[in-house]
Amino acid sequence: MTVERTQLEGVLLIKPEAFRDFRGEYVEIYNEELYRKNGIEVAFIQDDISMSYKNVLRGIHGDDLTWKLISCLHGEFYLVVLNYDKSSPDFGKWQSFTLSDKNRHQVLVPPKFGNGHFVLSERAIFHYKQSTYYDPGKQFTVKWNDPRFNISWPVKDPILSKRDELGRRG
Repeated sequence: MTVERTQLEGVLLIKPEAFRDFRGEYVEIYNEELYRKNGIEVAFIQDDISMSYKNVLRGIHGDDLTWKLISCLHGEFYLVVLNYDKSSPDFGKWQSFTLSDKNRHQVLVPPKFGNGHFVLSERAIFHYKQSTYYDPGKQFTVKWNDPRFNISWPVKDPILSKRDELGRRG
């Protein structure tokens, strides 16, 4: 596996190795020992997936405590990671990544960063490991097109939940 720093402090792009042959492919998507050897010493305690259809945009969500390791199990999505640490000189900086079942890339997102994704394929399965248990009451939501951040999305009119449309919890 290869681990690369990104433009955002603390956010890593991880490229697991895939074994491919005439039968298909085998990818180890998490190995604690291997991740620790690469400097990733996060204790993950929960795994979640969401399945979404083309043109769905989920997020931008985050909280003050949770590390997330994000990957795409099926399909393809455009992922945005936003520094939402109001005490950081980099508050408001963001970076995008394309994750898919073809490239198998992963993105490690630190606490105080939000993430959102837009589905590019007919269907996509978003997978993430978390370092804390899910607690919606402690999450922040940033509206996907908040003018403060000028985030570039490959869409003008996405399919949104009420929470994401309003840019707040609930």
